Amino acid sequence: MWNKELLAQKNTYYGPFRNEWKYYLSLWDCQPLKERFQTVMQRDPHAVDGLYSIRSLYFDDYWNSSYNDKMAGVNYRKKYRIRIYNCSDTSIRLERKLKLGNYIHKDSARLTRQEYEQIMEGKYDFLLEHKEPLCREFWFECTSNLMRPKVIVDYEREPFVLPEGDVRVTFDSNVRACAPENDLFDPDIPSYEMIPPGKTIMEVKFTEFLPLVIKEIVPPGEQEFSAISKYTLCYEKLYYRTDALFLVSRSERSW
Repeated sequence: MWNKELLAQKNTYYGPFRNEWKYYLSLWDCQPLKERFQTVMQRDPHAVDGLYSIRSLYFDDYWNSSYNDKMAGVNYRKKYRIRIYNCSDTSIRLERKLKLGNYIHKDSARLTRQEYEQIMEGKYDFLLEHKEPLCREFWFECTSNLMRPKVIVDYEREPFVLPEGDVRVTFDSNVRACAPENDLFDPDIPSYEMIPPGKTIMEVKFTEFLPLVIKEIVPPGEQEFSAISKYTLCYEKLYYRTDALFLVSRSERSW
């Protein structure tokens, strides 16, 4: 009961939360799913040949709260990231993802390339005067809780959409971890493969209801259902490098 009450409170304050289900599937299993989704859903118009690449620079505070809360199974948690698409700076977004059980809410604010560079240089003052409330909250996180870059997560996404129920089904593959000091916009950024070959992460997101035509396609029950987090997976690969950055003085690094 308390979960529903908390969800109602968060919906009132932040806006609607969406359902999010994740599955860890083999390519053998996901291919027929893609073919069935394609018959009842639309391809995302932003995808080129059905795909686009996503690259996210994740942040965490001095205590690694986002990582530790996830690993501890805390029901309500949050994480910040800067996200780009296809290695381009035409759309740079600061995002905050709130998680409450299997429900999510995402806030987003557009950044310019110059604003991104200022954040990476540790020059946060402009955020306090930003018109977007999310940027002002991010200023507080950076200045009070020492929010800093932790890891870059890189992958390819194949998305399907359905207006009824605001449904979005995505297949994420070739998930890679990159050190945060790398150039976010470099298409040849050094990286580590994070999931075994032949595996795909399927995500199903919807707002109020899941249409029966979609529900009948989604794998039944809890089989293959997963709480996988790309951030924690990639952070664990590179934590020995990212956390070491805190040992470097401000005089040597701007952040």
